Amino acid sequence: MSEQSEPQPSSAPRALIPSRRRVLTLGAAGAATVLSVRPALASTMGSVLTCKIPVPDPGHAGQYIDATGNLVAPFTPNAFPPSPVPLKGEDVKNALGGLTLPGTSYSQSQAYMAYIRRLQAGQSGFTCFASLQMPGR
Repeated sequence: MSEQSEPQPSSAPRALIPSRRRVLTLGAAGAATVLSVRPALASTMGSVLTCKIPVPDPGHAGQYIDATGNLVAPFTPNAFPPSPVPLKGEDVKNALGGLTLPGTSYSQSQAYMAYIRRLQAGQSGFTCFASLQMPGR
């Protein structure tokens, strides 16, 4: 007769082999985690699209934006006045995809987007813009 019918002892200590109950418990916990994280991600996605980006940031209110996205003195020729209201994250996301920002000409939209692309940590709107660039957004 062969010895194939008897289970071979494992080289791992018995304490390291999870029981069936432990495996089922971990599976249930994992499923609950997935169910609770998905609504949180949806909520985060919604808040990213409703975040606001002032152009320019409040520290530079009143300055105009030239075609390259730099701040310039008010009424500089070929520069655009500041946006009267902060831009919505959803509108900026659409503009990143090639659309024009609502209420702006093509050139003005391009200037505003150039300004937004230059935002740095600490400036108003930076976190919103960074969030829009996250994968899956």
